[in-house]
Amino acid sequence: MRTRGGEEGGPLATATIRQVHAVLRRALQQGVKWGWIDSNPASLASPPRVRNRPVEAPEPTVVTRLIEKAGDDNPDFGVFLQIAATTGARRGEICALHWDDVDFERGSVTIARSVVDGIHGELIEKDTKTHSIRRVALDHATVQVLREHRDRCCGRATACGTTVSSASYVFSREADSSLPMKPNDFTHAFIVLRDRLGLRGVRLHDLRHFAATRLLAAGIPVRTVSGRLGQANAATTLGVYAHFLAESDREAANTIGEILRSSKAASEAGEVAPQGVHSTGVVK
Repeated sequence: MRTRGGEEGGPLATATIRQVHAVLRRALQQGVKWGWIDSNPASLASPPRVRNRPVEAPEPTVVTRLIEKAGDDNPDFGVFLQIAATTGARRGEICALHWDDVDFERGSVTIARSVVDGIHGELIEKDTKTHSIRRVALDHATVQVLREHRDRCCGRATACGTTVSSASYVFSREADSSLPMKPNDFTHAFIVLRDRLGLRGVRLHDLRHFAATRLLAAGIPVRTVSGRLGQANAATTLGVYAHFLAESDREAANTIGEILRSSKAASEAGEVAPQGVHSTGVVK
């Protein structure tokens, strides 16, 4: 598989090989439990290790530019990118959103499903990657963008003599929004957009990294970020963004060092606070 297991005899990615091994191992282990085979041969195999590359997230100015230019070309696409950048949701999860998943009053969206391409090109709606349902809060600007998007969808439906219901998809090519968009269609549209803007190194999935890294940099707890992204647990988030967190740790070290230097300077100037009293005046 590492040499010629892919399409047209090309190599398969390390992560794909590990997934294949995991499926075979579990299937054969079930055979052992049923007494069909004496041992699990897959357990003796050694799948290659996945070497995680450091995450490189785009700058806010780049993300803003992508959203604005996408909206100029296709307002629906601009809304899609805004949701991807603000929630960190996966593309399939956004494609699977129904209007009844959007709570305009509370300013939140419930992510419960994902859309994937089937073997024969058909669309399949399934559980999320971690088989969990999560509610993600939305900022006021994104809520307003979604309101305008719904009005636009309803206007198109009315012009075609149909309606958009609460069960309709948020993103669809159908007049009544009865079918979801293909995730790959958004990916292809993103590639065309980013190439036109001279941003060849940016991927659609990088908007997810943008959301995660910016939230972590702002001091949002890892557990909260993990919940918004729909990752299995905080340990997964720490593993994916370990490189970024190491850089943040360096900033933290510099910050605490600066605090001590300022305290020392104040002490030498005779501006020492009373012993045992915090700078806020609260006794510790």
